[in-house]
Amino acid sequence: MHTLRTRFLTLALVAVALFISSCSTVPVTGRSQLNLIPASTMLSMSYQQYGDFMQSHQSSRDQSKVQMVQRVGVNIKNAVESYFKQKGLSDQLQGYKWEFNLVESNEVNAWCMPGGKVVVYSGILPITQNEVGLAVVMGHEIAHAVAEHGSERMSQGLLTQLGGMALNEALASKPAETRALWMTAFGVGAQVGVLLPYSRLHESEADKLGLIFMAMAGYNPNEAVAFWQRMAANKGGAAPPEFLSTHPSDATRIKDLQAAMPEAMKYYKR
Repeated sequence: MHTLRTRFLTLALVAVALFISSCSTVPVTGRSQLNLIPASTMLSMSYQQYGDFMQSHQSSRDQSKVQMVQRVGVNIKNAVESYFKQKGLSDQLQGYKWEFNLVESNEVNAWCMPGGKVVVYSGILPITQNEVGLAVVMGHEIAHAVAEHGSERMSQGLLTQLGGMALNEALASKPAETRALWMTAFGVGAQVGVLLPYSRLHESEADKLGLIFMAMAGYNPNEAVAFWQRMAANKGGAAPPEFLSTHPSDATRIKDLQAAMPEAMKYYKR
């Protein structure tokens, strides 16, 4: 018992030391976050994983929808770059190689990896309904990337699931586990476990930032409320309780969006 207790305390002290030495700040909100992974490493792995994903999935052949995804993506990219320039944070986007793709899939999903690699699944388009609805989704997913939520999630996973192992070491010794962690961190997979509270925090943060980005891109942020109402209806009442979900409850999300709307409207370019 004494040995187990000593081992637990040692691991706890290591975790605290890692947390203190590896804290960074979310570049937009100022929130402190754990980040164990250099940006260059994240970008390199992102481009590899993104390339692998695109090779194994069918790109949409519907040119009008493809062009809409690319148009919205470029508009929000420009808004993000403008916002970061205004805040003196342009260096945070260094190394980004933006890309926007629509893939054929019935999944109601979209995500953005580090470096601006964005994928929208065709299954979400009936819910976005139009270009403004799509801007809600893409603004939200791009907000995840520029707020470095993926790096934070990966860092938490390395610490809690792989014993604080460095990413390069994890890739070499546990490639399958590391890849699964990566896919989960960026919304390509799903997980129920110790990281859920952080994920809900990330979702709420991305909602608020996404409102600002879409507003700056010329899309009415009020559409976000209608979009999430449609998402709630699409679930058919099958959503798990909020404490078991990686996302805020629909009611919580809509309430928070409405509270954030006055700030977002300041950026709306009609």
